[in-house]
Amino acid sequence: MVDELVVLDDGSTDHTAAEAQDQGATVIAVDRLLADLPPGSGKGDALWKSLYASNGDLICFLDADVANFGAHFVTRLLAPLLETDAIGMVKAFYRRPFRDEQTGGGRVTELMARPVLSYLFPALTRFAQPLSGECAARREVLEAVPFVQGWGVEIGLLIDVVREFGQESVTQVDLGVREHRNRPLDELSPQALAILVTALRRAGIERGDPEHIGVEVRERPPMLTIPAYRAKFGRELTA
Repeated sequence: MVDELVVLDDGSTDHTAAEAQDQGATVIAVDRLLADLPPGSGKGDALWKSLYASNGDLICFLDADVANFGAHFVTRLLAPLLETDAIGMVKAFYRRPFRDEQTGGGRVTELMARPVLSYLFPALTRFAQPLSGECAARREVLEAVPFVQGWGVEIGLLIDVVREFGQESVTQVDLGVREHRNRPLDELSPQALAILVTALRRAGIERGDPEHIGVEVRERPPMLTIPAYRAKFGRELTA
């Protein structure tokens, strides 16, 4: 079912590249992709560049820090895309344990993402995990929307894909339980701020100077606007 496994290595120092290669993955350093463009940073920048690095028509994004990963993370995310042509993107939802408790993870989701969506984009409150890093989508969907370079990438993609392709083009699937490293509460402010800035921008609200807020909120344009990408995939830029 999986034609290629690509790991984007964004300057890791914990032997990620070597271990991924040993397991059969194609490992590509982020800064070597589209090197003629201005440098970027953050998770969203790596996801954006993965569109250029990969070749498939269906792309499945998976976070690398999941402790209980299983094959169903891939198969359940891809199933709606294989079964229904009208579906363009699939978001994951799951139960998130916190330390020894059965629930309680996803604090940024509960304290920032849900409230800001409820206020600015109430139609999107149906998505149980708007910040889920696990999602799958058609290439023609992902290449048509911008990518926030930092932690705002997931909420930005959700808002932009729904806006561009319609709410019925995005669905969600249950992956069961997701376990990963939980940051201390006092380390979550940057993520929350990036999500707030991303949502406000998409609501047409811009406040302050993004160059001085201390988190990565720059955005990459739709990949379809990049000449090297269009040349590689034989795409044309239409009005």
